[in-house]
Amino acid sequence: MTPSRPEVATPLVDLARLYRDQAPDVHRFALYLSGDPSLADDLVSEAFVRVWTARERVELTTVRGYLFTIVRNLFLQHLRHERRRTPLDEGIADDQPDPEVRASDQRRLRLVLAALGTLPEIDRAAVLMRADGGLPYEEIAAALRISVVAAKVKVHRARLKLAEALQPAGSKERDP
Repeated sequence: MTPSRPEVATPLVDLARLYRDQAPDVHRFALYLSGDPSLADDLVSEAFVRVWTARERVELTTVRGYLFTIVRNLFLQHLRHERRRTPLDEGIADDQPDPEVRASDQRRLRLVLAALGTLPEIDRAAVLMRADGGLPYEEIAAALRISVVAAKVKVHRARLKLAEALQPAGSKERDP
């Protein structure tokens, strides 16, 4: 009858000693693989964390090979991950406004729409045709069935009312 092997190996007791003994060689190996000192530090740290978490299954006689294998596998995993990443092209400018500007623009748009809603329909139509469509006053007058002079007056007065409605509360001039 052969002696039975214990179900759980003796756990690594002295991780500090293991680190002191093995870390320089493992780090050198990681540095040779990666060529990047900070990546090598990360690989070595992760390797020792994995040894620590699997300490019941790790045998002291093979721990060195286990550490080198972990570092190599982690490095290969890093390479696979890096291949999927594409560097940003610094030459491409983001022409989108930043979130603060967009929020401000949305707030201003809500104010403009609210102010437009306060105008009489004919004034609102006249100012929108001029501003949005860029229509000449003659076409605005024909569409609204008013004179050209009346179209100009309606657009002008609507713009004044919108400007007044859009002024910040503290900057409105007060009458004496």
